[in-house]
Amino acid sequence: MVRPRLPLTTHRITQLLTHPAKMSDWSATQYLKFADERAIPTQDLLSHIPLQSPSHIVDLGCGPGNSTAMLSARYPSCPSIAGIDSSPNMIARAKESSTSSSNTTFAVADVESYSPPPDHPVDLFFSNAVLHWLPRSTRLPTIRRLLLTLPPGGVFAFQVPDTLNLPSHTSMREVARTGPWAEHLRSTLVERDGLDSPEEIYDALVDVCESLRIWETVYYHSPGDWRDIVEWVKGTGLRPYLDGLRGEEERKEFLRVYEGLLREKYEKRADGRPVGQNVVCYDWFIQASRVYGRHACWYDSEVYTE
Repeated sequence: MVRPRLPLTTHRITQLLTHPAKMSDWSATQYLKFADERAIPTQDLLSHIPLQSPSHIVDLGCGPGNSTAMLSARYPSCPSIAGIDSSPNMIARAKESSTSSSNTTFAVADVESYSPPPDHPVDLFFSNAVLHWLPRSTRLPTIRRLLLTLPPGGVFAFQVPDTLNLPSHTSMREVARTGPWAEHLRSTLVERDGLDSPEEIYDALVDVCESLRIWETVYYHSPGDWRDIVEWVKGTGLRPYLDGLRGEEERKEFLRVYEGLLREKYEKRADGRPVGQNVVCYDWFIQASRVYGRHACWYDSEVYTE
């Protein structure tokens, strides 16, 4: 049998979005402060999924359940939608917000070690801004392992943020290297690994995929002020730094210095707001589907500061 040629497609979409004037467990309340903005990449990824009537969906790293709710709205007739997350706080919030959904369940579980029940195959794996937290050494093997559990026609879709070199995140590292906390953070903080390149992901998955689609999307957000940028990243990328600090006073001082750097790096626009593609960026979507016993993988790169 001749292997079909796998297409590699990239495109960039830019949108302007206007926002009005401890690492061991994540805060659902903090994360949901920007629920509408965080939902947009999820909606975009959902729009590319070709499945019409999956019977079992798993939302990998479901957080407070907002992405799971969107999956349920997209597939109201799906008999089984399961959300898993390693954070008990997130799962508790997800359960609270989904009491009316009889087809949706939530459980505390780690994406890196998760496997679907052998007697209950998954048609759709969905992951929104989660897999970038895995070490590079296990990230692609985890994706590949889950891909291989898909039945014919199944889909794997994920997106991850490409944020490490954006001002919002370089400023975190800059502040962490200075001040009275520098030595302590240097000995306790483990920086997350950078993303795999599109070429690396392509090469790692191409032999188990029928086809690949790769694209990048840039979203521009205009928060009310620089403090809103701080509040955004407090729910995600800033958490490891804050969790590593010693006490509330040190955290307050860290945030004060961090906000000062943001004021230098994000300029005011005509209406006085800080705007830029560096405010919120996502990189790399992958969708993968198994067709006729083989997998097809669509890969999307989105820029969206997390």
